Amino acid sequence: GGRAVAYRQSSETCLEAAIGSGGLKAQELESWLERTEPHLEALKQDYISGDALLRVPERRDDLDETRAALERLSEGARTIAFFGTGGSSLGGQTLAQLGGWFIPGEQRPNQMSRPRNRFYDNLDPRTFEQMLAGLDLASTRFVVISKSGGTAETLAQFLAALQAVKDAGLENRISELFLGLTEERPSGLRAICEDYGIPLLAHDPDIGGRFSVLPNVGMLPAMARGLDPLALRGGAAKVVEEMMSAGSPEDSAPALGAAVAVAMMKQRDIGAMVMLPYSDRLERFAHWHAQLWCESLGKSGEGSAVIAALGPVDQHSQLQLFLDGPRDFLATVIRLNNAGLGPKIDPDLADQAGVGYLGDRTIGDLVDAQQRAIPEALAKAGRPVRTIDIGVLDEDVLGGLFMHFMIETILAARLLEIDPFGQPAVEEGKRLTREYLGRG
Repeated sequence: GGRAVAYRQSSETCLEAAIGSGGLKAQELESWLERTEPHLEALKQDYISGDALLRVPERRDDLDETRAALERLSEGARTIAFFGTGGSSLGGQTLAQLGGWFIPGEQRPNQMSRPRNRFYDNLDPRTFEQMLAGLDLASTRFVVISKSGGTAETLAQFLAALQAVKDAGLENRISELFLGLTEERPSGLRAICEDYGIPLLAHDPDIGGRFSVLPNVGMLPAMARGLDPLALRGGAAKVVEEMMSAGSPEDSAPALGAAVAVAMMKQRDIGAMVMLPYSDRLERFAHWHAQLWCESLGKSGEGSAVIAALGPVDQHSQLQLFLDGPRDFLATVIRLNNAGLGPKIDPDLADQAGVGYLGDRTIGDLVDAQQRAIPEALAKAGRPVRTIDIGVLDEDVLGGLFMHFMIETILAARLLEIDPFGQPAVEEGKRLTREYLGRG
């Protein structure tokens, strides 16, 4: 065994013994754990033979180059805008959120001196036009990320920004204002960057976009927010170590997670996974997970949807459905150590407002009570729920969560006998889009 992973997973409340007929019988889970065993062993062999994804946590060779590119880009910058979609953006957003991006009122001293970060992952003509009109282009930098180098949305953003920079009379500074990140093979993105002398970082050809949060694709925005890339990869390495030392699937949290999820899909017709973290800083994580799970498993009639939720706010919107709607989902609740944190409520004011139970309690105490109560309420209603408990959300923990869910997803795909990599169905939509534009 290696260093202990930084989270604790419990699947007890997915079992019949805890929640009744909505849960798995012990022998059902046992049978799926047995089926997981050869896939877990195969993944260990992949690691031994140098699998790119499982070895990323040990990599150091790429970090200096990534940091140097970021420092060069950041000189004189007030804003760094990231162009990219799906896997080229969601991991970066999740990491940036740990560094305070998009958290209302976040005012950390070490963040204030950094360039602001903006992520433009969805293409909307009005948003993009206003963004270009509103930015001071001389103090803005653009990072353009596309694994293939041919993603239509990202190239459209890149070309429009390039034109705006030219129109602003900054053509001679193009090589300072842009940074590209794409595979080392001919592509539209690479051609434009080479023509204009724009620096390029290489996207690992052996790691798919939605699995690319731990290589430079994610490390660039992480470093831009002052996070420690070694700690992020260190947390991921612990999960790989735990997997490598696991005697059986139940000793590896991601393998157990995959077995439970697939058993639920196959034995209980589960059609959706609810991802419910109780932290603003994991809001984008739920969306990162949605892409990972849906694009990896949604093939040949297999897979399940992901409902990205956030606690406690979604107790007031989606919880009614989770507790009392159709029994076709499995919930994952991610809980932080919230007790004792935040402002304390004055007891007199609490009495006056008719919420005496909040007197002398902190905001964190309320959230802590909620994140304990909700999984219990789900279990009492016979709904399967897994909990993941973490102490303090930091780079070590987030790196571990990323690796947990990537391994869990790969193993779930193998259990469903589908290829977790690639997204063949999406290509048809891309082809039709090109056809529509070609017709003019």
